Amino acid sequence: MSLSKNQLKTITSLNQKKYRTAHHLFVAEGTKIVAEFLNSNFELEHLFCVDNLIYKNIEKVTEISETELKKISTLVAPNNVLALFKIPSAKPIEKSGFIVALDEINDPGNLGAIIRLCDWFGVDQLVCSTNTVDCFNQKVVQSSMGSLGRVSIIYTELETYLQQSNLPKYAALMDGENVYKTKLPEKAVLVMGNEANGIRDSILKLITSNISIPRFGALKQTESLNVATATAILLSEFKRINE
Repeated sequence: MSLSKNQLKTITSLNQKKYRTAHHLFVAEGTKIVAEFLNSNFELEHLFCVDNLIYKNIEKVTEISETELKKISTLVAPNNVLALFKIPSAKPIEKSGFIVALDEINDPGNLGAIIRLCDWFGVDQLVCSTNTVDCFNQKVVQSSMGSLGRVSIIYTELETYLQQSNLPKYAALMDGENVYKTKLPEKAVLVMGNEANGIRDSILKLITSNISIPRFGALKQTESLNVATATAILLSEFKRINE
């Protein structure tokens, strides 16, 4: 069986958020990433592969040619398989524990990396402002390397969420308190801001403590850290100090 025109149209339309929302579907590509989602709680809609022998136990599968795979893939070098998964219903926001909150993160690669970091450091829930990049954007899905299946991601009005949360709230800023000299709680909300503009003033008004990562270079002229890199350092310190 080959790829139908309707399937081609649907899959390529999922490059846009409005069609992902309309169809309640997102795309995952590559053997490793697709395997991660198949082993998660995400529900498979359909799978398209070049070699059907690998997926012989899956019912919703269509074997296609490499040429057809290139037509539906967004990768420079398509990797044998592309799958459609259903976008799950949003889970309720956790009111306790350790939570990462993102304010207007725009870059899909950064969001994907932060999702992987949350998975690595055992952060179960990621709360995003409504204008943060869509976590089912194909670049986010690919860069999260399957961690999207293990981290709950909620999009909400961040100001309202922070106002209603009883957890201490930490903002990552350039001029905050040295994170290595700060007593960090086990349960908190860590807020990371936009790549260019940082955290909005309306969010900063709701913050309990401002923290920063000190510069150790002799000249100390580096302007800033990438938001995903900064998230990695801060998560490592929160987890280390409460281990």
